[in-house]
Amino acid sequence: MSPTARPRSRIQLRNRELILDAALEVFSQHGFRGATLDQIAEGAGLSKPNLLYYFPSKEEVHKALLTGLLDTWLDPLRAMDPKGDPLHEIMAYARRKLDLARDYPRESRLFANEILQGAPRMRDAIEGDLRRLVAEKAQVLTRWMDEGRIARVDPVHLIFSIWALTQHYADFDVQVRAVLGPGHDPFAEAGRFIETLFIRLLNPVR
Repeated sequence: MSPTARPRSRIQLRNRELILDAALEVFSQHGFRGATLDQIAEGAGLSKPNLLYYFPSKEEVHKALLTGLLDTWLDPLRAMDPKGDPLHEIMAYARRKLDLARDYPRESRLFANEILQGAPRMRDAIEGDLRRLVAEKAQVLTRWMDEGRIARVDPVHLIFSIWALTQHYADFDVQVRAVLGPGHDPFAEAGRFIETLFIRLLNPVR
């Protein structure tokens, strides 16, 4: 019987967690093609046959990671409140995205690697849940623009720009820190810059 066909024991839950954490490290460093089950098993401290008891293939491990990651990635945008103050809601969204980049750099790199490969394992989710959520929030942004509460810009590209500016600090962390040099807090400085940039861009009175 498959371990997913009955309630999992504490040991099984712990082993799945060990496998997924090790897989996240391996996939974020080597990408899907470069990662191996042997590397994941070694990182988890388990034998390869033990790993295969929980996940029958590398594809299944990767799929489990991406499924959990997509919800993590969508939650900050879902939290944008249509009834809130526009500038506050947009800035709060940008801060949540920057916090994700700071706290989940491996997940950000995993997502970036998947996209760079053409999203073969995430295309349905991107063209489904993600596209619908962006369209929904773009309508909210457009309404705020129509009401004169924020300056008029392309709402979808506004969301893209927030993604680009925040995820850069995870995906290119080594470059950012090398250029800034010692004594800098990239995420604190980025937060101040991004807030200044978007407030000036979106302030309806210029």
